[in-house]
Amino acid sequence: MQRANHGYTYLVYTLLAFLQVIIAGVLVFLILLHSGKDAGLSGAFGIGGGGSSVGGGSMVERNLDRATVFFAVLFVLNTLVLLKI
Repeated sequence: MQRANHGYTYLVYTLLAFLQVIIAGVLVFLILLHSGKDAGLSGAFGIGGGGSSVGGGSMVERNLDRATVFFAVLFVLNTLVLLKI
């Protein structure tokens, strides 16, 4: 009985590890799709000039943000599950 359980755990771990690689690739792709607003440290602290507000932007940018956050959360949750197995 333990042998079957061990095989099942190995199968689930392999599937989740493969899924982790796919999620990581999608996450990198989504992050690279984001356009840079400002360059350098001044942009990081909001010192740079102009630009839209934090919540502003087109519908495409908002959907890209949502997809990026979704895959980031999925990546973290999958990592935690992999650590527990």
